Amino acid sequence: MAKKKQTTKVEEPVVEETIAVVEQPKVKVPEIKTKPTNTWEIKDRTYFLKGRKKPLTRTIRSSNIYWFDEEKGYERELKYCANQKTCFVDEMQGDQRLEHITFQNGVLHVPKNKTVLQKLLTLYHPANGKMFFEHKPKVIAENQLDVLEMQTDALITARQMDIDLAEAIMRVEKGSSVSNMSSKELKRDLLLFARKNPKLFLELASDDNVQLRNFGIKAVENGIISLSSDQRYFNWTSTGRKLMTVPFDEHPYTALAHWFKTDEGMEIYSNIEKRFN
Repeated sequence: MAKKKQTTKVEEPVVEETIAVVEQPKVKVPEIKTKPTNTWEIKDRTYFLKGRKKPLTRTIRSSNIYWFDEEKGYERELKYCANQKTCFVDEMQGDQRLEHITFQNGVLHVPKNKTVLQKLLTLYHPANGKMFFEHKPKVIAENQLDVLEMQTDALITARQMDIDLAEAIMRVEKGSSVSNMSSKELKRDLLLFARKNPKLFLELASDDNVQLRNFGIKAVENGIISLSSDQRYFNWTSTGRKLMTVPFDEHPYTALAHWFKTDEGMEIYSNIEKRFN
């Protein structure tokens, strides 16, 4: 019996088809520029004449006003017309009914529906800040708050200050009379000074030259060193030997405070300190 011939199945190789991917060019989406938001606040506004005089009526210019427009690069004429929606003459349409701008007893109240007049007075009128000003309660409150916070900081600093620095600061304010004040008087006047002029007080409290100035003044008051009559030299009182020359256009004790920071000045400072003790 003949054997059945076996046939072997030859598998054909699988050819993978590669598909070329063509990258599509990116479409640039144009940026949409939005118009700047209008920051003008719609509200009633009040304007006051400057100075103490409050006349019964005072009319200010409402035409022949010119304002330089930086964006356009030229001067533009302005006027106030009650029947127009703008104060710029080149934007007006139709008839122009000119209106007067009149303060009554030094005050002009402009309701929020008269935006054109408000903008003319606040933004463009050349007399704003010279003849009249806009009353701004928020700005006033912010300024008052800044002053109150500064006063509070100054008073806290004065209350916690040691007596030597307090004496140095008050010597700037009151001069040599500080030497005759008691500690209670000194502390009282320090607090009053901090409340009255908090900005100057805080500047002096953070100025390291203040104590050096005070040290120099006390050295002169105690006769350890002396300042020449022309305020040009500091000398040892006992020997008359010159210690330093005061530069032109500089306060003698300010110059002495700066000199105390030099190598030579530090030695003299230590010497004077020992004589104090």
